[in-house]
Amino acid sequence: MDGREDPQNPATPMELDEPVSVMDHQAFVHKHMPDLGHEVDDFKVFTWRLSKWRALEKKLTSPEFECGGHRWRILLFPAGNSNSPPNESVSIYLDYADPKTATEGWHACAQFALVMSNPTDPTSFVVSHAHHRFVAEECDWGFTRFHDLRKLFNTQENNKRPVIEDETTDITVFVRVLKDPTGVLWHNFTNYDSKKETGYVGLKNQGATCYMNSLLQSLFCTRYFRRAVYQIPTETDNPAESVALALQRVFYHLQTSDQSVGTQELTRSFGWKSLDSFMQHDVQEFNRVLQDKLESKMKGTQADGAITKLFVGKMKSYIKCVNVDFESSRTEDFYDIQLNVKGMKNLQESFRDYIAVETLDGDNKYQAEGLGLQDAKKGVIFQNFPPVLHLQLKRFEYDIQRDAMVKINDRHEFPLEIDLAEFLENPDERESHVYKLHGVLVHSGDLHGGHYFALIKPDRDTRWLKFDDDRVTPVTDKEVMEENYGGEALNGIIPAQQRTQVRAMKRFTNAYMLVYIRDTAIDEILAPFTEADTPAHLKKRLEEERLAMEAKKRERDEQHLFLTAKVITDKTFQEHQGFDLAVFEEKNWPLSELPTFRVLKQEPYLTFKARVAQHFKLKDQQIRLWVLVNRQNKTVRPDTPIPENESALTVENVRNNLAARQTDLRLYLDILDQGVPRPLPELQAGGPLMIFLKFFNVSEQSLRGIGKTYVSRHSKVGDLAGTIAALMNWVPQTPIKLYEEIKPGMIEIMKPKMTFTQSEIQDGDIICFQVELSDKEVHDLDAQGLYSTPVQFYDFMQYRVLITFKPKYEEVGRESEEFELVLSKKMNYEMMSQKVGEYLKHEPIKLRFTTANANGTPKGILKRSLNQTLADILQPTAYVNAPSTVIFYERLEVSIVELETKRSLKVVWTGVHNKEETTLTFLLPKTSMVHDLAEQISKQVTLAPTHVGSGRIRVFEISKDGRHQREFTGTEMLGNLPDVEFFAEEIPADELAADEADKVISVFHFSKEPSRTHGVPFRFVVKPQEKFLETKKRLQARIGVTDKDILKYRFALIQSAMFKQPSYIEDDDMIYDHKFLPDDVLGLDHVDRSGRAGRTGGSEKAIVIKG
Repeated sequence: MDGREDPQNPATPMELDEPVSVMDHQAFVHKHMPDLGHEVDDFKVFTWRLSKWRALEKKLTSPEFECGGHRWRILLFPAGNSNSPPNESVSIYLDYADPKTATEGWHACAQFALVMSNPTDPTSFVVSHAHHRFVAEECDWGFTRFHDLRKLFNTQENNKRPVIEDETTDITVFVRVLKDPTGVLWHNFTNYDSKKETGYVGLKNQGATCYMNSLLQSLFCTRYFRRAVYQIPTETDNPAESVALALQRVFYHLQTSDQSVGTQELTRSFGWKSLDSFMQHDVQEFNRVLQDKLESKMKGTQADGAITKLFVGKMKSYIKCVNVDFESSRTEDFYDIQLNVKGMKNLQESFRDYIAVETLDGDNKYQAEGLGLQDAKKGVIFQNFPPVLHLQLKRFEYDIQRDAMVKINDRHEFPLEIDLAEFLENPDERESHVYKLHGVLVHSGDLHGGHYFALIKPDRDTRWLKFDDDRVTPVTDKEVMEENYGGEALNGIIPAQQRTQVRAMKRFTNAYMLVYIRDTAIDEILAPFTEADTPAHLKKRLEEERLAMEAKKRERDEQHLFLTAKVITDKTFQEHQGFDLAVFEEKNWPLSELPTFRVLKQEPYLTFKARVAQHFKLKDQQIRLWVLVNRQNKTVRPDTPIPENESALTVENVRNNLAARQTDLRLYLDILDQGVPRPLPELQAGGPLMIFLKFFNVSEQSLRGIGKTYVSRHSKVGDLAGTIAALMNWVPQTPIKLYEEIKPGMIEIMKPKMTFTQSEIQDGDIICFQVELSDKEVHDLDAQGLYSTPVQFYDFMQYRVLITFKPKYEEVGRESEEFELVLSKKMNYEMMSQKVGEYLKHEPIKLRFTTANANGTPKGILKRSLNQTLADILQPTAYVNAPSTVIFYERLEVSIVELETKRSLKVVWTGVHNKEETTLTFLLPKTSMVHDLAEQISKQVTLAPTHVGSGRIRVFEISKDGRHQREFTGTEMLGNLPDVEFFAEEIPADELAADEADKVISVFHFSKEPSRTHGVPFRFVVKPQEKFLETKKRLQARIGVTDKDILKYRFALIQSAMFKQPSYIEDDDMIYDHKFLPDDVLGLDHVDRSGRAGRTGGSEKAIVIKG
């Protein structure tokens, strides 16, 4: 029994002032079953009379009835089902009669109302309604707590009689079976398969990349564009660095995959870090930046010009005199069109508004060259539209009353088909200008966030589909159009007096971008994709990757059948410098690189042994393998040779029997001497011991493995001297000292006259030796800070740590290198600083260090005054298990002692021509003023000649929108300044010389959109009665650009309260006459070559795509 109460329609009986009889079916449905806006397939009413209520069984079902081609029945629990307290509530459900005999994959979408009523007075009733998608897993739906059982026996408010009277009642069900044209109405999407249902797959959301996903799906479905992207040569590219290849790979996976596709590789190719994927950006901006990047990649290739052909149209801006024959105009390209939504009923009205003509008359007459002031018409008109038209609906605008950006949720209708001929200057009558709707990109939410998805019709024959991140579903025309117009319309038409209205959350869900395709171009733009359209190199590369991934997955899936065996050899031991025979577990030191074997647990040991012998090019009988075990003192040593007399012994048996506490095997490869025809020594009770020797080399300050040897248990420790002298090629009587490596922190000198048994030596023990030193040699080593005994060196190894030092900032004019140093955790700050200073050849007192977060980013500056040990500095926090062994460094020009009383400042100097000439660094007392800083700046820069510059310096920061300077007065104390980027410029002579009649305005740089700011804003003097042609010459002199470059600039008046596009200025305009509000600015529209991109809002970064 899986009946559940519909959470959106709780089982509360309707309490209506004017009860309608249950028998008056149409009136009852009108009042109690809201119109959900879906087409009804069939409607039935079924009544079931029940007598002797208190004698009814615990569970019973009504006779079956048919509706919409399905068999139904009522399921009743008179005293409640197991999910409700007994005898408290009645439980009633609508039940799909026989789900087992229904066709596989069946479903039925039904809206229903369940009613209990008095048989003799059908106006006395209780009712609840719900809707549900009935499927095999959920074949009954209704109300666990339909009504309080005791109340049904009494007369209730609004009822004249009890619902159950004389132990009798009627249960009626009203059922509407609804049409489900998409097949996904009320689907819970458990086990939903996008590819199977639609032929398309979705894109995974990385956190806040749904805006990107919706655009990528739109571009993917523009098949001409997909072909063009595939034509970019990428055979030798790296997908992590090449946007073109990464996009090709995303498109290929969308074509071929059965599962949703990831975009992390693509965003990595953009140069984005993970945080960028959690920031929502503007789709229009993202589209333009992506198209710019791809257009540059397509140059000189087969795809050259594809983006222009698809998306670029032309429009003309003009001013035409009314009374004389004079027109000033300029034609420009557009990639998309931004249309107003506010105050516009539909798309046609928005287009008419866009090309609306402004009349220049009265005080606002146009100064026509050589003709004086004239009445004129000003506007824009389209010269041609591209085959694929991207329309940006301006859903986000600045509200001057609120002084904030707001989302416009007004209703704005758009058609499935639109004829754009009326918006063209000279429409070619031989061509069709009819455009068909291909895509609707939707935003659901408000200004500060929300969700994006795309509705796309992939071609003429395919139905509309909804691409919502990783899910693709069919949708109806109504879901594409009506539900995305915006406004506060109701979902379905419901009479005003009805109390059960169902509102959809539509007021915040609406279209913000529309994609139209010229009807006559659809067959070319959306031509079916063929095998030949996908580059062979891409298919080959991705197929190889797929097979490799499948192999890795198989390996992971089968991992439980295998174990790993790591083998120590005499060669790896000789290369090892540390405790034991190898490093297996160490937080601050790299693990030893050992020959590693992946072995089936059930593989016979002798088979494995033969494999090991073959790997090392040896014969089976030449080797013996020892198992290393974890001793109680936490060392790892060879303990037992693996027996070879049991043919049934498996590798897993070896692990379980000889190394029970380990997940994998650690082995030592014991080889008989090469070329010596003798077997390995027999190991038996009382037989020889296998010991390992290490040599402490005083002159090299190193401790290395030498090899192993076999000794008699009863021989004296001192007898080893001869063996060692032979191994090292020393003269026989060379005096040596022997030490036993018991464990870290316990290295003990051995007594030569004791036997190995008396010294408690066992198989696998390690003995370290050094040449005996004279007292003078020891003294000299100590004086140099070097180690004179293995005990000291072992102590260093116990506390050693490998630290990576990274430059905190890129240093101009100096190579910033990353390097590693082996230091001791016992070292303090001063000692570490000394070591780093020696490496960098920089004074230690002029180095500053910063710790690292777990993700490798700078954390906190280390204070020299605390003089912490490295152990304290690297101490892991409660939240991070492994300590970070990265420390950032900065090379300073002053000592860090001095730094504590001073403020370090970086100031970008832009001179008198608004050019970023250099970045100046200052270290000034925190009590200094900004005017002191200006004085210091003047000593480091070359000022302009007196007729250009004033000799005075302005220090400022940039406003968050990137359009204004915020000048410091000069009296601010440096220690109190905010942590912002500082700028300085020489004030131009004409600004200081400006009189009262002149206006000083703000000027800023942008590219295409006023929100895409770049460079540094500046101030400029505007003079009365000056045509913009002359103003432009002075602007050119102010910013110091050539005659050739100034031709690439466009100039626009940007008004804070203006909803239209920027108002571009003509040569004959006089901008002095504009009544400048505080936030009105002059914008210079040109390509960003500054590398200083900004974006409206300050906190929101501009989109940058690097790859």
